[in-house]
Amino acid sequence: VVTNQQVLSWLHPVTHASITRSSQPLVGASRKRSKEDEDYLSAILKANKYGKKLYVMDARPKINAYANIAMGGGYELDEAYPNMDFSFLDIGNIHVMRDSLSKLQDICYPDVDDQRWYSSLEATHWLDHIKTVLGGAVKVAEVIERQRSSVLVHCTDGWDRTAQLTALAMLMLDPFYRTIQGFEIVVEKEWISFGHKFSQRLGHGDRNHSDDQRAPIFLQFIDCVWQMTVQFPYAFEFNEHFLVTILDHLYSCLFGTFIGNCEKQREKLKVRVKTMSLWSFINSQLEIYKNPLYTESIQQVLFPSASIRKLELWKGYYLRWNPRMRPQEAEFERCRHLQVLIKLLREKCQELQEQQQRESQIATVVA
Repeated sequence: VVTNQQVLSWLHPVTHASITRSSQPLVGASRKRSKEDEDYLSAILKANKYGKKLYVMDARPKINAYANIAMGGGYELDEAYPNMDFSFLDIGNIHVMRDSLSKLQDICYPDVDDQRWYSSLEATHWLDHIKTVLGGAVKVAEVIERQRSSVLVHCTDGWDRTAQLTALAMLMLDPFYRTIQGFEIVVEKEWISFGHKFSQRLGHGDRNHSDDQRAPIFLQFIDCVWQMTVQFPYAFEFNEHFLVTILDHLYSCLFGTFIGNCEKQREKLKVRVKTMSLWSFINSQLEIYKNPLYTESIQQVLFPSASIRKLELWKGYYLRWNPRMRPQEAEFERCRHLQVLIKLLREKCQELQEQQQRESQIATVVA
């Protein structure tokens, strides 16, 4: 049953501006109102003493939200929610995203057409969708950080586009989620625990390859994270290999982390008893997933550019199996080399510090 229950995702440690998520309001053709819902949103607004408005960001294009009215859904009525700002972020639905990925796959493998590469890539609209998702998350983060106001995010059901936006905004706002442990937590919390339908979206255990409920929603999220790591190479503890490993095992089913559509289903299947967690596998060999450029001491709020001029096709993932490309291995080896180099430099610094200390002690004795 789809409800409009609002759930807290993140709270600013200073201003108490919050990110709350939900599904669409069940307004319907009769334009129903809910006093409980109106009071709840008013309470979210009042809980933040700095914010003058509650910003409600609907991930959908407005025309899609309007179409949902006929099916009992819809969007908030302006007159029912005073002191609130409503906006639509124009992120396409699962069918649009699935079609875009299918076109991208066609141009990436087995052949890459060099002469028409850029026009073919543009025709997939994949980077346009990455721009829209990333840009929507930036808007959430800007309202929280710069306007010190709270945000309610929702789409239709609250488990696809909503998860993309809340998780990305949390990565921008909170440096903890940019660590390996923090990223694992945000995936567990915003995606797995809040009911992103992994099995249905990925087709786990389903031979119906034409199922129209499949969609690359989580892949898009990871792609957006990769775009952020490119723009802010010092801000993330993890490297590209970490993200690729997550995506590989998103589909492999070697681990139970992405099996099932919700907590109830995972409990019924006893996933946590019968399978190993992907995070246990990753955490057993952390060094290979660490970004050698990560600088913990200079962490701050990130506002990535969602301009199409700043976005890139993730060649290390989408083109890594093309015989003419193979970029992933080079990137991984470069990280390994940097890790070794940094280790040697730290050892040299330690050696010089100890030498300086010995020389100071000798000078003191002589004096």
